[in-house]
Amino acid sequence: MRKISVGLAALGVAASLTLAACSSGTPTASGSAGGDSGAKPYIAIVSKGFQHQFWQAVKSGAESKAKELNVDITFEGPAAETEVEAQMTMLQAALAKKPAALGFAALDSKAAASVLQQFKDANIPVIAFDSGVDSDIPLTTAATDNKAAAAEAAKHMCELIGSKGTVGMIVHDQVSKSGTDRRDGFIEGMKANCPDVKLLDPQYGSGDQAKSADIAKSMIQANPDIAGIFGSNEGSAIGAVKGVQEAGDAAKNVKLVGFDSGQAQIDAINSGVMAGAITQNPVGMGEALVQAAVDAINGKTLPKTIDTGFYWYDKTNIDDPKIQAVLYK
Repeated sequence: MRKISVGLAALGVAASLTLAACSSGTPTASGSAGGDSGAKPYIAIVSKGFQHQFWQAVKSGAESKAKELNVDITFEGPAAETEVEAQMTMLQAALAKKPAALGFAALDSKAAASVLQQFKDANIPVIAFDSGVDSDIPLTTAATDNKAAAAEAAKHMCELIGSKGTVGMIVHDQVSKSGTDRRDGFIEGMKANCPDVKLLDPQYGSGDQAKSADIAKSMIQANPDIAGIFGSNEGSAIGAVKGVQEAGDAAKNVKLVGFDSGQAQIDAINSGVMAGAITQNPVGMGEALVQAAVDAINGKTLPKTIDTGFYWYDKTNIDDPKIQAVLYK
């Protein structure tokens, strides 16, 4: 089990999902945190989405750290994690506001390259979070080590199925770094821990619960010996839960392993439908993002990556205070 490397804050997740940016004050174009200008630095944060509890938890951490460091932020994202063009529009709008720094979680690791170059040309430091980009423009990336986390999920899957049978994968996408790293980490973890298990080709459900449920049911129908299914994010995992429930007796022995820790997954683990999952540290991720942005504004050198940590959790340890601190209910 890995230790969380970023301090945890009390989690206050917003109840309503909205595309409107949330700001702690009036944005300003420039200024240094703690400076004498009297104007707060403004940090624009463009997320991958708002539809999952995970992003609300990241937002909560970012807002908490912004208040502590006396900076203004906006936090926004598309309605769905498939809306790459909408995210590019948000980036352009953020650039027009001339922020002191940008926080960015890329839906497509390649699509944003030209816009990020404009931020660099304007001397606006860029901090990546959750998903990196295929660019050296971000000064750092605050994220889970997704490959290592998914490999840990695979290790537990092998134990759960006795290292035999067939295992399916439902992955949220194949264009973001978080999607490809979790896919590849799970594949590598399965090969390392139970190489004799038949691993089906990954199926992509866009993080959509209904689509992921259909994928799970198709896997079960096509593979009578299926022993386990891995869902790579909140929507994928809950979709797998729904698919197994709808498949009935044909799926009664299927072991489900997920990623993330919204309330629906917590309920599925407590009820025994899901065996366990990886939880990230989204509040800590939001805190680390804002801290890195302020450090960049103030000219400090940043590490290439900021590992915000992860835990495996299941019915045996879900009530552990260390686990409870990083679940986003």
